[in-house]
Amino acid sequence: MMNSLAILGSTGSIGTQAIEVAEKHNLRVTALAANTRVDDLVQQARALHPELLCIADESRYPALKEAAAGLGCRLLAGMDGLCEIAQQKSADILLNSVVGMVGLLPTLKAIEAGKPLALANKETLVAGGALVMNAAAEKGVPIYPVDSEHSAIFQCLQGNKRAQLKKIILTASGGPFYGKTKDDLRHVTVADALNHPNWSMGNKITIDSATLMNKGLEFIEARWLFDLKPDEIEIVVHRQSVLHSAVVYQDESMIGQMGVPDMKIPIQYALCYPDRLPCPTKPLSLTDYGTLTFAKPDYDTFDCLTACIRASEMGGTAPVAANGANEAAVAAFLAEKIPFLRIGELVTQAIDAIPVTPLTCYEDVVKADHAAREFVAAHLEEASA
Repeated sequence: MMNSLAILGSTGSIGTQAIEVAEKHNLRVTALAANTRVDDLVQQARALHPELLCIADESRYPALKEAAAGLGCRLLAGMDGLCEIAQQKSADILLNSVVGMVGLLPTLKAIEAGKPLALANKETLVAGGALVMNAAAEKGVPIYPVDSEHSAIFQCLQGNKRAQLKKIILTASGGPFYGKTKDDLRHVTVADALNHPNWSMGNKITIDSATLMNKGLEFIEARWLFDLKPDEIEIVVHRQSVLHSAVVYQDESMIGQMGVPDMKIPIQYALCYPDRLPCPTKPLSLTDYGTLTFAKPDYDTFDCLTACIRASEMGGTAPVAANGANEAAVAAFLAEKIPFLRIGELVTQAIDAIPVTPLTCYEDVVKADHAAREFVAAHLEEASA
């Protein structure tokens, strides 16, 4: 079991719950990093007394310097600060829970330093899966998945022979628009899309859940984490979010991991692996739920999911383009510059328009990501189909 951790994305949903887990099990928090929320970051630092404190948005550094005066933490900013925390020697494990492509370079730096990873930044593997997994294998660095679905799969693989795995079942809540058609979704507002039925998450991830982009990203992430082919992953809509995912073995036995929809369970499993300790969450009562339902996804309505699966099959830089286009399109939707359905259209158009090249180094990722964002910026004004 780890005794100390550093947290990238400490003021977000995953980060704050990780702190709750750390306090429950007396894990020392050695470093904290946030994107823009200076006040929340400083409040955390007052309670936890970390060695390092970082604000990713460099324009907020003066505010951090003023608010953190007298705390005794060394203050950092920008990508350099995130990477320094990723390599901090006094942390036994790094929890990377930042949102977006910004998480890739700190992940690579942590692996380079031999630092075990609790990974909640799915874009790390979507954009740089080959780079990350190859580096982790070379360094012998363990990666513990924090996404509830990938944690469930990881748990279901324990004690079994990986070679006997037939496929995985990746569950999806279906988001707030399950059962809707494209016509139903033409006039969706930002508030509508942020109203998730089961999970409390940040804005970007909640929009990704509404478009099912989140499940598409998890599809790509699962391929890299568990060395799977596309036809070895089945996506199933499970509205209650109780069965977090499952695996199927060659003998047709299916093993699933269940629990209430609370991220503290997978966070704690990653931080305390292989131990199972009391968790600060409520127990699951199957009789309270009574009925669990399962259905196929609507690939026709949710373009983002279809685009991600196709990008995964295309390989190379195609997943990078899909992710970059989505990040830019979601930001435009949250700013009310484009309608909801335009997100999926832009992701689909980007992977069709941007040439696919091999992924050999971090610079390849940056180039493809930049091309995707430029594509979205240039096509924002076009009308939806």
